[in-house]
Amino acid sequence: MTSFAPDSLVLNRKLPLWYQVSQSLRASILGRSPRDPLRLPTEEQLAAHYGVSVLTMRQALKELEDEGLISRHRRRGTFIEPHVRRGAPVRLLGSVDAIVAQQSGMEATLLGHGVGPVPSELAEYFPDTAETATYHRLRRDETGEPTNHARNYVRAELAARIDPDDLARWPMTKVLRDVVGVDISRITDTVQARLADPETARLLDVPLLSPILHYTGVAYDTAGRVVDVAVIHYRGDRFSFTVTLDAT
Repeated sequence: MTSFAPDSLVLNRKLPLWYQVSQSLRASILGRSPRDPLRLPTEEQLAAHYGVSVLTMRQALKELEDEGLISRHRRRGTFIEPHVRRGAPVRLLGSVDAIVAQQSGMEATLLGHGVGPVPSELAEYFPDTAETATYHRLRRDETGEPTNHARNYVRAELAARIDPDDLARWPMTKVLRDVVGVDISRITDTVQARLADPETARLLDVPLLSPILHYTGVAYDTAGRVVDVAVIHYRGDRFSFTVTLDAT
């Protein structure tokens, strides 16, 4: 019988290994394809895959079993529970004003900005240009606690009309629309559950591998061109996204 193949993991020796392994395997399980098999590799195979001891692997599996994600059967093996919901991205479509409201109301610190090559993972959004202007900001709530950090990738020709001081007060969407004068026709939102990488954990002041919400917002102008891609990491303990559907 074919076994489910979990993602790989680079271990951080400052955190409990069983915890890191359990969270990595959990993310793999929740993000699996419907076609993936339900049977997990043996404890020994998983331990070798993650580079940990069998005892550590056993502790990680117990965590997932207690959570109800897997079941363990003597002589048969360990299986993903078939009723476990997969972590498919939540796609939200809303008005530009709704997006502005979603991003507003927080103090923002500009961590850096400049023009550089289009990141490879965003190349599909900017097929006609080799460079974008990038703006990196950290947002805090009224108590000063960090809540999210954002990177905006904007068409380079628009950068000359963007005042960095405006980004301390307003979301990029509002600056582009109301200050630069871009006619934004629509924004497509995608939200995914992820684990905090070292940079995100440091900026948001959360433990490494804590759950976060990974948001990607793609803004289009009336010509159908992408003018801005916002990549935002929200603290998972502070944010949720709600979709309201009108039946009329």
